[in-house]
Order: sequence, then C-alpha cells, then structure tokens
Amino acid sequence: MHNNGKDAAAAEPRTPTQAVDRALSMLVLLAQRGPSGVTELARELGVHKSTASRLMTALEKFRFVEQTGSRGKFQLGFGIVRLAGATAAQLDIARESRPICVRLAAELHGTVSLSVLESGGATTVVQEPSTERNWIGLRMPLHATASGKVLLASFGFAELEEFLRTPLQRFTPGTVTSRGALMADLNRVRDRGWAAASGEFERDLHSVAVPVRGPGGRLAGVLTASADPAHLRPADFPDVARVLVRAAEEIQDRLRRLAGP
Repeated sequence: MHNNGKDAAAAEPRTPTQAVDRALSMLVLLAQRGPSGVTELARELGVHKSTASRLMTALEKFRFVEQTGSRGKFQLGFGIVRLAGATAAQLDIARESRPICVRLAAELHGTVSLSVLESGGATTVVQEPSTERNWIGLRMPLHATASGKVLLASFGFAELEEFLRTPLQRFTPGTVTSRGALMADLNRVRDRGWAAASGEFERDLHSVAVPVRGPGGRLAGVLTASADPAHLRPADFPDVARVLVRAAEEIQDRLRRLAGP
C-alpha cells in the first residue's frame, strides 16, 4: 500500500517525552558532528524531515541552535553557552563557599548553607554539616525563608510584580502571606543588608541570610545560618548577620580571584 511522507509524519507518535528525547538527541548530534542540515539530522534520528524541522524551530526559539552561513545548516547556539555559564557559576560558588560554610557551622553551632535562585525558588547547593534535615537540591519558597527574602529583595519592580501575581502560600502560622507585609519585610532587608525568618517555613527553624556578590557586584548567591529557636533567637539575629556578612565577603574575594583581572 502506498504511504507518502505526509502519512509517515502523521503516523509518528508525538508524546512530550518523545519530543524532548529527540530534541536532546539533535543537540548531541550537533555537538558531535558540527553544522548539519535538517535532512541529515532527521535521517540520523529516524524521523520524518517535518518532525526534525519542528524540533529545530523550537530549539532555535531558545537560541539552543542557530543557522550558519551555509544554507540549511544549523549549529549549537549561544543559549547552550548561557546555560553552561550559569552551571559553571553555580559550581564555582559552591566550591568556593564550602570551606567557609564548614567553619561557620562550627562557629555558630548551627547549619550553614549557600543557595542560588533557580526556577522561582532558593535552591540549596551547599549545606554544612549534613543532617537529617537535608536541603541540598531542594527549592525553598522565596517569601517564607531568609534566603528567599534576600533573593526577592534583589528583584526589579516588574520581576517582583510578576512574582506577586501568585498568592503567597502559607506553611506555618508565622508565614507572611500579605503582600503589604512582605513588601515591608523586603524594604527592611534592603535597608539593613540581611534577612531573617522565624518559623515561617518550618515552625521549629529560625534563619538569618545575607547576599553573596559575584564579580561586578551581581548577586551570586545567599549565605544562610539556621538553627532551632533555642539556639538562634531573634535577639541573636543582628550578631549572626554580622558574622555572615564577613564570611560572604570572603566568598566574594574568592570568586573575584577566580575570575581573574
């Protein structure tokens, strides 16, 4: 029975997982082979040319691929470099901050962590010491944690407005869910240079956080000290913040030396 190319394309299953697998496979092929045409990529993947073309259009939208000077040829785009750079920056700050976090955890008799902004949350990339309460890789809510408030305080007006379009989730009776109360809290963070949370995400957890700046003064991460209310009282917050600020400056110096002149 006759089956033209259009029928073959229609017969191909199109699940989201399959589309992602094929798109990633195309990126791998471009990395291995260099500039390639849609036809040869389709042949290599065993898909119809129209399918390969749709995937390439989606990848081009996010600048993961770009067209070369040769007609119909594609190569890896700047979007890949941007992702790699962001990953490298996170690896750098994690590596440079770890020994300082180890020292601080012993000095403050609590847990010290380093977080970065990722996918709308504060993601922990370093935690010292390792405990049953393991936050590594977890995304913490921005409005209910000290680290998150430091990140929110760095947002521009439009970015903050976008964040506030979603209702603020309540985790404990102490969680700030009022827009006005949160804005007032963020103003305090900007004025004094540090943030605190008292049982706002977990009832039995207090925390203090300060920003860590990278080369050029950009916010690279957040350094946080956490402990139960008996070991970290609100009266202790300013003193702990001063210790964290000095440690953040050490991390900043390490990152500047890493970046070079």
